Amino acid sequence: MHNKNFVKPALGLVLFAVLAMPAFADSNSNQGNLRNMLKSVNSHGIDASFNTAGAIDLDNAFFKSLGSNGRTCSTCHEPSEGWTITPKGVQARFEKSQGQHPLFRLNDGANSPNASVSTVEERRTAYSMLLRKANLRVGIGVPAGAEFKLIEVDDPYGHASATELSLFRRPLPSTNLKFLSSVMWDGRETTLMPGSGYCIFGTSTCYASVSFDLATQANNATRGHAEALETLTAEQRNEIMTFESGLFTAQIHSTEAGNLITHGGRGGPMQLSKQGYYFGINDTVAGDYRTRASFNPKVMSLYDAWNRFNSAVSSQADELENSAGSDSARGAVARGQALFNSKPIRISNVKGLNDELNMSTIAGTCTTCHNTPNSGNHSVPMALDIGISDEARRTPDMPLYTLQNNMTGETIKTTDPGRALITGKWKDVGRFKGPVLRSVASRPPYFHDGSAPDLNAVVDFYNDRFGIGLTELEKADLVAFLAAL
Repeated sequence: MHNKNFVKPALGLVLFAVLAMPAFADSNSNQGNLRNMLKSVNSHGIDASFNTAGAIDLDNAFFKSLGSNGRTCSTCHEPSEGWTITPKGVQARFEKSQGQHPLFRLNDGANSPNASVSTVEERRTAYSMLLRKANLRVGIGVPAGAEFKLIEVDDPYGHASATELSLFRRPLPSTNLKFLSSVMWDGRETTLMPGSGYCIFGTSTCYASVSFDLATQANNATRGHAEALETLTAEQRNEIMTFESGLFTAQIHSTEAGNLITHGGRGGPMQLSKQGYYFGINDTVAGDYRTRASFNPKVMSLYDAWNRFNSAVSSQADELENSAGSDSARGAVARGQALFNSKPIRISNVKGLNDELNMSTIAGTCTTCHNTPNSGNHSVPMALDIGISDEARRTPDMPLYTLQNNMTGETIKTTDPGRALITGKWKDVGRFKGPVLRSVASRPPYFHDGSAPDLNAVVDFYNDRFGIGLTELEKADLVAFLAAL
């Protein structure tokens, strides 16, 4: 298992430089730039961000206040926190500003937009979900013509209604966007484009380019989160989209395994930026859209060269570099990668998969849903319900909504209806897209609602949900691999 408090002495100078870096979310109008390969410490080691355009230009519209409440894109997409936000970073900003940093705004930072924030303690209470889980409140109503209605609300904050459900969600990272096939947890920024664009194989369902969606999302986020009074210009939208699209972030150093680009390892963001991707690559259902090859479950290959560390025999060159990481830790990463690719999982009761394929049980692996080579995303839009928002997982800090099917009278209790609030379809209740997995160590907590505090909890969830039967060693190996992404 990872020792989160141990950092090898050889990293001293690097860690000093990283820890001395200021956070940039406080900036509204920055001048200058950050050097490329910006490094940040996380609980499993160090990540790095690489910009294909060169240095990270702080004068880009991404870092400018374009709304009315002092926020910038980087307020909720902090470079040193995996280009999202984490509870640790949120809490530091709260204490430094006494809860008056631009992140803390009533419109979506507070548990309710009607909360009292006159004193520090009132702000601490009002922004508790942001402080504990780095969750923002997204307000979305039941759409007109929906196949269901909201019949009961249990909101601990007294605000939610059919007009505006309160949905507490993690901001997705604004890096590694090259690998996206849909935008936002519920896909609400993913634009259908009938008859043209990127089409699901064998169907008439087609989508606009992700670049188009990201430019639209930049405007909508500025109008919403930053409370802009006017729409962004086309130039501003494209400037933000182009900047985000050039960012790649990945773990570059593991506390236990050392440098992730030595001994044949292919971690880090520069290698990631060169990774091939296109819509429908290695699709689980239809196969590869370009080559027509069948789905290949061996999706991850970053640490194939580290398989040799499962042997008790190491080369002389390996032994010379042992001070920068242990062979056993590298072996754990390689074993975790193999488990991710090949550990059998009997997938059942997953809306968006079992029902769509009319198969009660699917013999799969982690890569059945995380099928994009060496990034772990799904290469076509596929919102799934794996049970994250089920009533059984509800905690007292989350609202609970009872929905009723207009035709059958069936009811579902959920903390977040997910994609159903966009499509109005009953089958979409509880369905969300999966995230790109690279640099996942940088951005705890996990799942759309921040309900898994660490990677161990993520592995435990899947093990329990699907009855995988992982041993303690296998769990540790999977965590080691995920932490090396």
